Order: sequence, then structure tokens, then C-alpha cells
Amino acid sequence: MSNGPMSQTDVVISGVKRMLSSRRLSPGDRLPIEKDLAAELQVSRGSLREGVRALSTMGILETRQGAGTFVTRLEPSALLSAMEFWVGLQDGVRANQVHTVRRALETEAAAAAAVSISEEQLQEAETILGRAHSAIHGTPIDHDGALQCDIEFHRVVAKASANHVLSALIETVSTTTIQGRMSRSIHDTDGLLATHREHLAILDALRRHDVDRARMRMANHLYAVEDYVTAISAPEFEEPAAGGELR
Repeated sequence: MSNGPMSQTDVVISGVKRMLSSRRLSPGDRLPIEKDLAAELQVSRGSLREGVRALSTMGILETRQGAGTFVTRLEPSALLSAMEFWVGLQDGVRANQVHTVRRALETEAAAAAAVSISEEQLQEAETILGRAHSAIHGTPIDHDGALQCDIEFHRVVAKASANHVLSALIETVSTTTIQGRMSRSIHDTDGLLATHREHLAILDALRRHDVDRARMRMANHLYAVEDYVTAISAPEFEEPAAGGELR
């Protein structure tokens, strides 16, 4: 079923997309001058500017004062910024679905990392977990430091997958899980210790270059995170009243 004629802005977006997919335009290239491009796409200059603004918002184009409009580097991390914003708004069932997607991505990233991780990356991950140990066993516990180490460890594993798209997607869907891990860091010392043990098990599998074990260890870890985040998001979870307890 037809959705009706395209808007002029959509015509511009579609036209630029076609130029990119045909390799007529590549990352870093300058767009044709406004008059020529408007004529080619059969839109007004005003509509062309609207389309360019939309594509700039998406991170596909950038306008440089006095130089013209250029295609960006089209880095996945930049193009996924709008999705990251959307992910950060999700709660309830949709947040749980985000966690499921994150688990699927990170388990495969761990499996890929088991093949391609370098000695330098293994050392980096070990250093991060050493800092995490100090943060967790300090007096008082450094919750912020432990959380930062958690985030850094997962980023190292994602980067070690050697798949830039996968790494960017993981970063995008981690927004809501970071909130859950922050809550765990603040409220649950036993959870911090369990998380640290799980991270050590993942690192051990990566050091062994054991693909199946790395995938399994990461999946088990993220199931535990999902269970915790689901529990603290449940309707029966309430902040303690003065002098009261959680229930």
C-alpha cells in the first residue's frame, strides 16, 4: 500500500543516500553546489536546505562556514547517536528488550574477542580489573570507581572484537544498563563482588582464546545483570521510607 508522495525533504534525503550508495559521494566529499544539486533533485533551494539540515542532524552531512557542505566520515558511533538517545528513554518492557539485545551483541563480541584480542588489550583489561578490585575492597567502597571500571572493561572487550559496527551498537544499547549497574553499585556490595568474579572469568576465557567459554561467561554475566535490573524495576520495589526498609 502506498504511503503517498514523498515530501521534498525526503526527496533530498533519498537523493543523497542514492549518491552515497552508488559511490558517487564518499566520506569527506563535498556536495555539489546548491543550485546544481537542487536542480538535479528537482526540489527548491529551501527544500534542499531542509534536507541538508535533516541529514546534518543525523550525522551524515556537515556544513562548514564558507567552504560548503560535506559528507562526514560516516562513523557508526556518530550515526547511532539518535538511537542512543532513544534507548536512554526506554523503561519497563522496552528496557528489558534493550537488555536482551545488548546481551546478544556482547556475547558475540566476547566470542569474537577471544579470537582477535591482543596481548596489549588483555593487559589493559587486567589493569582495569585490578583497579576494580581496589575500588571494591577499599574502605569505604569506591562505588563510582567500580562502576567506571565495569564500563571500561566492557568497552575493551567490545573493541577487541575488531568489529567497529558491533562495538558502536554495544555502546548505543548500554545506556539503560549503565543505569542499572549504577544502582547495583550503590545498593548491593555482594553484587559488586559477584560482578567482579564474572569479569575475571570472562578475562580468563579471553586469555585462553576459548570462544565458547568467552561467549558463555559473558552471557551468564549479562543474565545476572538483567535479573538484577528487572528486580529493581519491578512495581513492588520501593524506595525506603524514613526508618523503613526496601520491600
